Amino acid sequence: MNFLDGHLFPENQDKLVITAAPYGPEWIPSDFPEDIAVSMEEQVQKAVDCYNAGATVLHVHVREADGKGSKRLSKFNELLAGIRARVPDMILQVGGSISFAPESDGASAKWLSDDTRHMLAELEPTPDQVTVTVNTTQMNVTEHMEEADIAGTSMATAEGRRAYSEMIVPSTPSFVEEHVRRLSARGIQSAFQFYNLNSFETVERLIRRGVYKGPLVCNWVAISGGMDAPNIYNLTNFVRAVPDGTMLTVESSMRNVLPINMMGMAMGLHVRCGIEDNLWNQARTEKMTTVQQIEQLVRLSREFGREVATAKEAREICKIGVFYDTVEETLAANGFSPNRKGGNQGFLRRAA
Repeated sequence: MNFLDGHLFPENQDKLVITAAPYGPEWIPSDFPEDIAVSMEEQVQKAVDCYNAGATVLHVHVREADGKGSKRLSKFNELLAGIRARVPDMILQVGGSISFAPESDGASAKWLSDDTRHMLAELEPTPDQVTVTVNTTQMNVTEHMEEADIAGTSMATAEGRRAYSEMIVPSTPSFVEEHVRRLSARGIQSAFQFYNLNSFETVERLIRRGVYKGPLVCNWVAISGGMDAPNIYNLTNFVRAVPDGTMLTVESSMRNVLPINMMGMAMGLHVRCGIEDNLWNQARTEKMTTVQQIEQLVRLSREFGREVATAKEAREICKIGVFYDTVEETLAANGFSPNRKGGNQGFLRRAA
């Protein structure tokens, strides 16, 4: 991205798009009963509350009636339909892991099979986005957490710690290419989850080969444990690599969420919050609900002088429903340099 004179002024930035992740599939209801929705009505109402607080993208997971994370597509269909009826303009982003909660005490937190994840393209009503992980990697979500972050929660138990420290994100080339093709065929946007530069470069190659022909909408996931650590060096290194046409949301975990989001807000990027990412205020004196986290970001963004996007504006910024006809159009629209003459891989460098 190019940061020209005036790039820190709000009039030269897009309005802020806030993604809310309120369902927290890694937690059980007793971990935060005040804010973990269990019944279907409560889960739908959670979406409404997040929307009313200022979030325009909803990261969707769903729970069964017993409070456990659901792996049933029928439950996702039910929740998506309920949310569409109540907040039809909200961007619905289904978490591509479906639910990575362990099936039983002591079990690893496993993602579902490729065939099952491909079925997310068949959800009804159709979501606007499905998150797409890129390149198989370790996902030890506990690595940079402090003991006090998880004290008294299910993740602090021996079983919970083992489940979430040993988690692997399976995302092979055959899975990613087929998944992106199926989502695109249904008009669903691939919301790419980038852990570092190599995962971004893989998607650039997919674009250059014509596998993905849509806007580059992505998250920089800075949660450590196999993914980038949340620091300014990693963020700026990543931001310098992605082209100007990128819609980039920053994401971290626990008390790193707010400072990373403040960096993103100042730089003209977009933000994500919610109990899936963080449970605490910055002093760790009390837990914060997802709605409280959204309201905090709205206040801070307005202090920066940057207005929060409406749902209609967020759809335009994310280019929901937009796809391109050719590789050349896709590269140009996203701000990439064109493919070299006679080739389709391109050089991993930017035009001067």
